[in-house]
Amino acid sequence: MIKAMRTAASGMAGQQMNVDNIANNLANVNTTGFKRSKLEFQDVLYQNYRRAGVASAVGLEVPVGLAIGYGTRPSATVREYSTGDLSMTSNPLDVAIEGNGFFQIQLPDGSAGYTRDGAFKLSAEGQVVTSDGYFVTPEISIPEDATAISIGQDGVVQVQQFGQNDPTDVGQIELARFVNPAGLAAIGHNVLIQTSASGDPITDIPSQNGLGRTNQGYLEMSNVAVVDEMVNMIIAQRAYEMNSKAIQTADDMSQVANNLKR
Repeated sequence: MIKAMRTAASGMAGQQMNVDNIANNLANVNTTGFKRSKLEFQDVLYQNYRRAGVASAVGLEVPVGLAIGYGTRPSATVREYSTGDLSMTSNPLDVAIEGNGFFQIQLPDGSAGYTRDGAFKLSAEGQVVTSDGYFVTPEISIPEDATAISIGQDGVVQVQQFGQNDPTDVGQIELARFVNPAGLAAIGHNVLIQTSASGDPITDIPSQNGLGRTNQGYLEMSNVAVVDEMVNMIIAQRAYEMNSKAIQTADDMSQVANNLKR
């Protein structure tokens, strides 16, 4: 009976973590460039009472084994990188990636970070930065006398300066992609960092080398589907309840066994 309680308890703990993950998805439904994550599970150790293929008492081979598992445990959190809906903002510094790729930014410690959040701003020196002040790399500076900013689908940044008729190139947005984007590590602030599992970044200009194109005046919304997450939450809740029922049943059976001496 104790084994059944511990097995069911592992199921309850796993579903609690599942609900935590679903809650995080729902909390970020309006987070720009957010990618939903899914919790995966795996079974744990088994106690084998009889292995398949062993000889029986009469010398025949046993076709199936007898084993009881010890429950479940979360094995991975998989981030899904499907493209979210594009929302038009008409802000010239808002840029959405239509397709694969990440914007490259420089973190305070000098290391590289990656994001799908294209809600860029200007620093006091005219440099293009994220909402947290991280520099976009390669660095792009907007002149003080710029009257208009244009970002092409190939990532070329041009400005119209006061008193000039022709636009001036001031920078180039470069995107990065990874062989295994699911291996990137999220550190908050809409920022991902490279790990050994993600592989090295493959960088190029937009629309080249398997990278998406940039769309000025748009932002990519979260790819969280609220209805799907609510359904997943109900399923997790029912699984949690069933595991709690298994613990209650094991406790009732244990109580019956303890009362046999009476």
